[in-house]
Parts: sequence; structure tokens; C-alpha cells
Amino acid sequence: MQTSFTEDQLRDPEIAEANGILKTCVHYGFCTNACPTYVLTRDENESPRGRIDLIRAMLEKGGAPDPRTVRHIDSCLSCLSCMSTCAVKVDYAHLVDRARAHIERHHRRPAAERLMRAGLAHILTRPRLFHLSLALARAAKAVRRVLPAALKALLDRAPATTRPDILGARIYPAHGARRRRVALLAGCAQQALNGNINAASIRLLQRQGAEVVVADGARCCGSLSLHMGREGEAKKLARANILAWIGERERAGLDAIIVNASGCGTTVKDYGHLFVRDAEMQGPARTIAALARDVSEELADSGLPVVEGKGAYRVAYHDPCSMQHGQKVTREPRALLRAAGFEVLDIPEKHFCCGSAGTYNLLQPETAAILGERKVRHIHSTDPDMIATGNIGCMVQISGYSSLPVLHTVELLDWASGGPVPPALAFMTLRQPKTPAAKSDSPAGDTNSIW
Repeated sequence: MQTSFTEDQLRDPEIAEANGILKTCVHYGFCTNACPTYVLTRDENESPRGRIDLIRAMLEKGGAPDPRTVRHIDSCLSCLSCMSTCAVKVDYAHLVDRARAHIERHHRRPAAERLMRAGLAHILTRPRLFHLSLALARAAKAVRRVLPAALKALLDRAPATTRPDILGARIYPAHGARRRRVALLAGCAQQALNGNINAASIRLLQRQGAEVVVADGARCCGSLSLHMGREGEAKKLARANILAWIGERERAGLDAIIVNASGCGTTVKDYGHLFVRDAEMQGPARTIAALARDVSEELADSGLPVVEGKGAYRVAYHDPCSMQHGQKVTREPRALLRAAGFEVLDIPEKHFCCGSAGTYNLLQPETAAILGERKVRHIHSTDPDMIATGNIGCMVQISGYSSLPVLHTVELLDWASGGPVPPALAFMTLRQPKTPAAKSDSPAGDTNSIW
């Protein structure tokens, strides 16, 4: 792609980086049919190729972007499916983040929109405040009909029940001889929504001989703020994590930093780029990024001791976009679930986003709903007993459109290796587990308690 930045503009390292990315795009168009918003609209401006043109024009012009450009950038999911199909590997992820930061600096949104975005960035990154907000949202549903449309959309996304467990700084000892020492990112929204994910992760890691530390001072990863263009806030949160983990590493050593929300993992693994122009933080950020692993990567390397077979329950595995396109982790979760005795089902159109995408289903509820319904139709077509995935946002989104139990991969692995029944299954009935010999003889509607 040809660009027309001035010499003065190219002295800005952020513009220089964007210019280098833009020049790699050759407009082949392989990205278009992998892009959910383009597939839904068939509007070129809603495709990665079209957005790249809009970003080029916006950055070349400088200053305030036009509202049309803002609308099309806002509607991007950042699912990164385009990067998996791009023939020349355009770094769209960093380009669209640069575009969002530019919009945040130079575009003045309507007051209600500014308030909503600021509120989400403040509340979702603080688990105790988010837990309180969810309780208030459930109470506010009684007066939903008199609320503004934007607030109604937020209330509709609030889950009916949550299982909060907000962790403080603590060390969880290994079971038996200590083989590794790892830090766990406790996360932000996930702690308010489903504390069992961290609990199951810790139990699994302990059984594998890992000492697990929740580091004092570690906070939200910064992902939610970063993808709303609030780069300064994202760096502040990321810096706190880096300093907390570097401190733990220097004090007692760290073999890995374990992340069990794939959206967070993609960001933590990219801390080196986030601080690439920060002389003080660049080295520590790269060190932390190199230590970061999705929990499924750690478990796959250590081996999973299955002590209680669960039979061949049919598990539809949903690939979170941040895991399959961002981190390129697809094999490990499936292999672990199969090793634990589950029948793992691939979902048609598995490369497509479910519509969660961080705060996307709150800020773009109409498109998110279409994608959520589309994803669940494909999931149900596999006739599963339950759904597994590796990202809390996907779990909440899919649960909004399916009555099937939706669990984090670690909850099933923990159950299969001697842990408690996951809360999502404790009061539900499942079909009698199918075995290859009995599958054809079991009626589809036969149900049986998991007990």
C-alpha cells in the first residue's frame, strides 16, 4: 500500500510503526471472508482491508477523525481472524490499536458515550467494584422498562447468577515435591463472574507439583482499556503487573506466569510491544511476556493425572479468538480434554468470533447478538452435552444464547482429575455418557444425573 506521511509525521515513532504496517498490505482480500463484520454486512469499510484504508487516511490527515471512520473502527471486534488468513501477515492487531489510541486522543464522543466507556474501563478492571455493579444491575432489572436503551443493553448482558471469589496475595503450595513455581494472573472481571476458574486452575497446578503464587500488586492485565484506545490506562495496569511479577521472580524465582483468560494472555504475551518505546520498562516487559503461558500450555507440558473417568461426555470446544488467532493455541485444550476422557467436538465455522470481544458485546450489542446467536446455532448442531472454552468473556456471551452448561476447560480437567463437580454442572442433568459401543443404542433424549 502506498502511504503519504510527511517527514515530520514519520519522526513520530508511533506513526513510523503504523506506516511500516500499512505498507505491508497488498489488498489481496483473503482477510475479507474471515472477517465477521464484513460477512454480516458485505460493506468493504467493515472489512480489514477497508479499515486499513480508513486508518491510513485518518493518520495521514492527523487530528480529529471523521465520524464515519470512528464508526467503522469501533465496529471491529479485534478478533484477529484476518491475521490468520492474511497472505503477507499484516500486523493488523497493532495497527488497529494505534488507530483506537488516535481516536481516543482526537475524537470527542457524545457525553453519554464518553461516560459509558469511562465507566466500563473503571468498573470492569476492579473485581470488587464489578461484583457490586452486577448486584446493582440485577436489582435494576425490575425497572428496566423506564431506563435508556444503552442501560437496557448493559442490564441484558448482566448474568443472572455469578460465583465471585476475589483472591488476595497468597502462595498455594505444591502437592508433593515442588517441581515448578508459577504466578497466576487472577484477573479482574473473571474473579467477579466465576471464581471457580481460578480455583480449578490452582488445584490442577498444585497436583502437577507447582507452587502457585498470586503476587501482591498484580492487577488487571490492561486488555480491556487497551482495546478501547485508553493506552495510558492500559500501560499503568500492565506496569503494576510487570513490577509485581519481576519482584516475585527476584525474590523466589518464577518458571512461568499462568493466564487462564485468553484475552488477557494475548495482552500479557504482548507486553514487550506495549513498552517497546519505554527505556525503563522495555527489558522487564519482555521478560514477563516471555514467561507468560496459557494455562492449557502449562498443563499440556506437565501431563494431566486423570484419576476419575467421566465417560465420553460430548464436549463442544469453542476456540476463543484471542487464543486461536492471537496466541495460536488450539491443540493443547483439545488434547487435554480428550486425555481426560471427554469426546471433543469441533464446531462448524470455528474461526468466527462469538461476539464477546472484551467490551464489544456491551458497546456494540446488536452485532454481538447476531454473532452470539450464530455461534450457538453452530455449537448446537454438534449435539453436545456441554460447551468448553478458555475465556470468561466467551463463556458469558455463549451462555446468553444457550441453555447448555458452559465451562472453562480447566473446570472439566479439574473434575476429571479428582476435583469437585464444576458449579455449572452441580444442579444439572446430563445425558448418559456415550461410549463407542453404546452410542447407537442410547436414545438422544435419555438423561441422567451426573451423580
